[in-house]
Amino acid sequence: MTRRVRRKVAKKGKDDAVSLSYLEIEVEDLGLERNGDVDWTSLPDDTVIQLFSCLNYRDRASLSSTCKTWRVLGASQCLWSSLDLRAHKFDTATATSLASRCMYLQKLRFRGAESADAIIHLQAKNLREISGDYCRKITDATLSVIVARHEALESLQLGPDFCERITGDAIKAIALCCPKLKKLRLSGIKDVYADAINALAKHCPTLVDIGFLDCLNVDEAALENVSSVRFLSVAGTSNMKWDVVSHLWHKLPKLIGLDVSRTDIGSAAISRLLSSSLTLKVLCALNCPVLEEETSISTTKTNGKLLLALFSDIFRELSSLFAETSNKGRNMFLDWRCSKNKDKNLNEIMTWLEWILSHTLLRTAESNPQGLDNFWLKQGAALLLSLMQSSQEDVQERAATGLATFVVIDDENASIDRGRAEAVMRDGGIRLLLNLAKSWHEGLQSEAAKALANLSVNANVAKAVAEEGGINILAALARSMNRLVAEEAAGGLWNLSVGEEHKAAIAEAGGVKALVDLIFKWSSGGDGVLERAAGALANLAADDKCSMEVAIVGGVHALVMLARNCKFEGVQEQAARALANLASHGDSNSNNAAVGQEVGALEALVQLTRSPHEGVRQEAAGALWNLSFDDRNREAIAAAGGVEALVTLAQSCSNASPGLQERAAGALWGLSVSEANSIAIGREGGVAPLIALARSDAEDVHETAAGALWNLAFNHSNALRIVEEGGVPALVHLCSSSLSKMARFMAALALAYMFDGRIDEFAPMSSSSESTSKSVSLDGARRMALKHIEAFIRTFSNPQAFAAAAASSAPAALAQVTEKARIQEAGHLRCSGAEIGRFVSMLRNSSSILKACAAFALLQFTIPGGRHAVHHASLMQGGGAARVLRAAAAAATSPIEAKIFARIVLRNLEHHHQVEPSI
Repeated sequence: MTRRVRRKVAKKGKDDAVSLSYLEIEVEDLGLERNGDVDWTSLPDDTVIQLFSCLNYRDRASLSSTCKTWRVLGASQCLWSSLDLRAHKFDTATATSLASRCMYLQKLRFRGAESADAIIHLQAKNLREISGDYCRKITDATLSVIVARHEALESLQLGPDFCERITGDAIKAIALCCPKLKKLRLSGIKDVYADAINALAKHCPTLVDIGFLDCLNVDEAALENVSSVRFLSVAGTSNMKWDVVSHLWHKLPKLIGLDVSRTDIGSAAISRLLSSSLTLKVLCALNCPVLEEETSISTTKTNGKLLLALFSDIFRELSSLFAETSNKGRNMFLDWRCSKNKDKNLNEIMTWLEWILSHTLLRTAESNPQGLDNFWLKQGAALLLSLMQSSQEDVQERAATGLATFVVIDDENASIDRGRAEAVMRDGGIRLLLNLAKSWHEGLQSEAAKALANLSVNANVAKAVAEEGGINILAALARSMNRLVAEEAAGGLWNLSVGEEHKAAIAEAGGVKALVDLIFKWSSGGDGVLERAAGALANLAADDKCSMEVAIVGGVHALVMLARNCKFEGVQEQAARALANLASHGDSNSNNAAVGQEVGALEALVQLTRSPHEGVRQEAAGALWNLSFDDRNREAIAAAGGVEALVTLAQSCSNASPGLQERAAGALWGLSVSEANSIAIGREGGVAPLIALARSDAEDVHETAAGALWNLAFNHSNALRIVEEGGVPALVHLCSSSLSKMARFMAALALAYMFDGRIDEFAPMSSSSESTSKSVSLDGARRMALKHIEAFIRTFSNPQAFAAAAASSAPAALAQVTEKARIQEAGHLRCSGAEIGRFVSMLRNSSSILKACAAFALLQFTIPGGRHAVHHASLMQGGGAARVLRAAAAAATSPIEAKIFARIVLRNLEHHHQVEPSI
């Protein structure tokens, strides 16, 4: 079947200029083989021009250089009537290279002072419109040169950020150089004095639209002299003398629209303006606190004029501008756009209203004043969504930015207002934003992606974005050559990747590779995009399958590169978190080893533990903790100075967040699995800070500190250090009081190691009195430790189940004891042969409490289903543990706990086929 499409076609007219028209063609007319290679040089001229029109200026210029034909087509006037320079670096050299194409340039958008300095080198003498943002550093001199070179200028807009270095002198230069000026909107001028305004009145007879927004001082009386003005905005401007305004501005003979939003105007001035002006039709006074607090405002007479304020129904009020009023309360912006209205004055008013409303709503959202929840829910969200459908691109952008901004209530913690976010979703905002994101205009792509990113913090909105195809759209935008677009798209993927249900979809859409490619593409000079890309990869790396995808597409190398080279703390934190998550999957994939083998990875993470920023230190320690589960990584971390760095970190984090404390202790726990590292930790002073962390209020910190002390206590020197540093009371407190069973378990094991008799053998010889004192101290600590070990074991005892198990070795009886005694998390612990051997030896200890503790520990390590149960059973079989277990189970002197737990361990060994059935 033949499909028919409509597309733009370029036709050559006078002077070989190319204009755009529409032609209906058949797809097959291109003469291309359906399954063959496309010969781009055979495309019709109009098709090539249409393709060029979808590219940014840099890509357009680059593509034009491929051949002579395309060079001619790429210089077509229609492609260079408008230029948006905001997305890329634009300097004098770039401007000079583009100058030959810009002879007929009429509309220009730029960003920043460097771009402003370069504008004159475009030699675009026919410029009609200039719009700039990020203008804080633009000076009077720069602006004066720009307007002097562009005498045909009709529109000049600088903002919405403040033009702090521009004064009234530049405004006078604008008036003198641009006699055709129709629209002037400037933000943040400190002083718009009378001479500047009078110069505009004298030299710009066609000036109909003036905006002095967020200025400090504006001469109210002088504005009365600009008799040509039809639309005037002083929104956000302070120090206005409203009594003067109300007595003078009503005399402006052509004034139709006045915007005083975000000022301290009161009801008296509003009433006088509305009643006195013969021409005024619309007065916008949104977010004017004084006006809204005055009780008399409800009785203000508008004399048929339109007053827009927070307390009014804006859509309903707008309907009064139209002759047909049967649709009061409906979205009049949409109705107006869809109508074929030929009323020039009405069209001018609605166009102006779109602009000033988008500006005021964005500024209001940025300041986030209290008490506007009802407005945002009932009107604000709907207004922003309506403005997103404007034909004015800057209005669309500002409305999308407003949506991204007004939902955020705590930027630091990425908190958004649920009601506002869901109001956007409920009113169809997700589909509108996704449509904007698919636009060819990169400014719209960027702002729409930003709004989608912020809204997706809400789980319900994130689900809607995914269901509407947003993941594929954001993944595509993440591949953009425009850094701002890619950055916001990466932010959207970052927030969406929080949801487990979205991770696989992001990977399927190619999002993982797109994010990794972003890191390589913007490895320097793109802190924002790097942080977002690394953050999204960190979330994705937490998923086993996605983590493998990250590694396959080069993510390990990319993230290590960031950890090594980037100096921005946000990027460092997210890169370290991503590496931690990549290494967190244990035996399920090889990423743990892969990260450790990446050149410079471990050294970089060790270095990051010394960062001045807590978040960076926390994530780096977490990464080292996960990496230390691999034997090779463990030794390599130590070789890279990890022991010293982590001991220093533990010493410095007694008052830090529980997250940093947990990871610092956890990393030392992981390293201390190696006896050499354990000795080094003790020698470097690691015992004391771990004891301090064991006293933390957070049970997660209890677990890691107790685990590290358990490993350290295996060595007699460390065991003695723990006693000397006051570690016994800390471990006793953990053993008896922690809410974490694992922390209590490991504290009990550490105490058992310390007092199984070895510490007495290796205690250093000293003078008689000192030896007696230490002996008394050790004896007291031993009694305290054994008492609490016994109490801990008994919390897992069930007298009735023990009695039944003692009387019968039936599996059911033993299973009942096992269920009561099981510590679920203990099944994840992996012990060495030496540790298993020590517990087996402890079964022969003269202390009945230590016997019971040893049997209890071996039970935890061999329960079927535990991650390392088979490994432990194998070690026990190789060490002849079965014989010792049988002896303990049968010994008359053994406590009942030791007997029953020993029997269960023997049954566990049978389950793992390590010994012949014995009972």
